[in-house]
Amino acid sequence: MRKTAAAGLAVGIIAALGFAMPATASTTANAQLSVLHGIPDTPVDVYVNGELTLDDFQPGDLAGPLELPAGDYEVALTATDAADASAPVLGPATLTLAAGKNYTAAAHLSDGGDPSLKLFENNTATTAAGQGRLTVRHIAAAPAVDILAGGAPVIEDLTNPNESTLDLPVSTVSAAVALAGTTDPVLGPTDVQIQDGVLTIVYAWGSAEDDNLALAVQTVTGLHSNPGGVPSGNAGYLAQRDASTSMFAMAGVGALAIALAAGSAIVVRRRQQAQR
Repeated sequence: MRKTAAAGLAVGIIAALGFAMPATASTTANAQLSVLHGIPDTPVDVYVNGELTLDDFQPGDLAGPLELPAGDYEVALTATDAADASAPVLGPATLTLAAGKNYTAAAHLSDGGDPSLKLFENNTATTAAGQGRLTVRHIAAAPAVDILAGGAPVIEDLTNPNESTLDLPVSTVSAAVALAGTTDPVLGPTDVQIQDGVLTIVYAWGSAEDDNLALAVQTVTGLHSNPGGVPSGNAGYLAQRDASTSMFAMAGVGALAIALAAGSAIVVRRRQQAQR
């Protein structure tokens, strides 16, 4: 009941203010944001600027991208039965989005196993013709890892919560994750498609100790497009260790759009009041 009321309130705010967020709009005045849930065994509710945004967000789910006005957004994750954001399991944390940038916010485990939140800026710089971009992000409770391609390390000593990026020719790469200095995969190998003008982001998430490491893959298209535009993204949750798959929850995207739009409107209104 509380969640239905929150969604209704958000819709009412948007309608009253005439606020619109077209899913495919492209403007350098806005930023794009996706959200990845990489904390195992912990369904959460996500609050943005105090508003319920994602209801029962499941581990491995990826929501977005959404086009949002540049600015600060306060994000908190709570238990799914929480009445509000007053007792978060993670946060509140402030995410600062710059105009014309593309981001992914990842809720994940630190290398020591503590819940953490990391805002990654996605590298959408133009790629050369015939090339794509591969970014690997280590957000698992695990020590440093090497990324193997064809059994040989191409990225070494990657630690949580860091990333490494390569521009590669269009191809299919057989990628695996191994503990640093070894070639025995703890994840993979799995085929990763390097596509022309596409940023492919591979996340290693979960916990090595709990034996639930998994991969998630996000793609951001348009790296050959007009640099004045904001590349759009196609997000999907891929390959857990048992090779099962999960479809991207469109209902979650809708809820995220509604509540973030409401939060954006509140921020704008507060700024206007401050200026008066």
